[in-house]
Amino acid sequence: MNQKDKALAFQALHAKPDIFLIPNPWDAGSARILEHLGFSALATTSSGAAFAIARRDGALSRDETLANAKAIVDATSLPVSADLEGGFGASPKDCAKTITLAAGMGLVGGSIEDSTGDNSKPIYSLEAAVERVRAAAEAARALPFPFMLTARAENFLHGRPNIKDTVKRLQAFQEAGANVLYAPGLGTAENVRAVVSSVDRPVNALMDLPLAELAKLGVKRVSTGGALACAALGALMRAGREMLEQGTFGFAEEAPSHGELTNIFSRQG
Repeated sequence: MNQKDKALAFQALHAKPDIFLIPNPWDAGSARILEHLGFSALATTSSGAAFAIARRDGALSRDETLANAKAIVDATSLPVSADLEGGFGASPKDCAKTITLAAGMGLVGGSIEDSTGDNSKPIYSLEAAVERVRAAAEAARALPFPFMLTARAENFLHGRPNIKDTVKRLQAFQEAGANVLYAPGLGTAENVRAVVSSVDRPVNALMDLPLAELAKLGVKRVSTGGALACAALGALMRAGREMLEQGTFGFAEEAPSHGELTNIFSRQG
């Protein structure tokens, strides 16, 4: 599929009645594996991409983030959306430029969050956050294909578990033109229900609750954030500890075979 076809397929997933999973690969290899397993779309992860090159979450530049996203796009035939963090700049123009550049990498969706990266003042004011989403939405609408813009309200990830303010922000982001709404870290069915019942755009949820429960609550799509990358790194740590502490290699029994991985990675993306 070309980029427009991927964009239309991605848009259509959000219009279907069923919930869908959008797992988060951290590099080209993990993206290819997830496509092989049968997922219908993918999303990048800022933390996973950073951990893969021995950096902390939030430490990658826009160029590094987009290069990671392009590697994932090139490795798979699936639609790919990107974690674009805070748009890589404080101004609305920065957010708009990031969306335009993301589309140039073959992406068909991306998220802009309302976190500042400043621990002393972690969340933008509502007014500033809305202007940033509005600029991103305008840039997305200027593209020759439907780019699914996700607006993220980050309160719950930054020690501000205020569901009323989170809902207010998501409603404002909806009015500013966001296609998908996302408040990571909601944690409880009550909070998820409060969000879903207060907006009329598709809602993305983190994997805080089982998929069946999130479906009943009205969530449209579920992402995994950095969890898959952490799981892979955790498996590496367990294997390393087994070798150092026990002198055994049992971890290899659960690993995919060389041949299986060769078959997955032999085809072109």
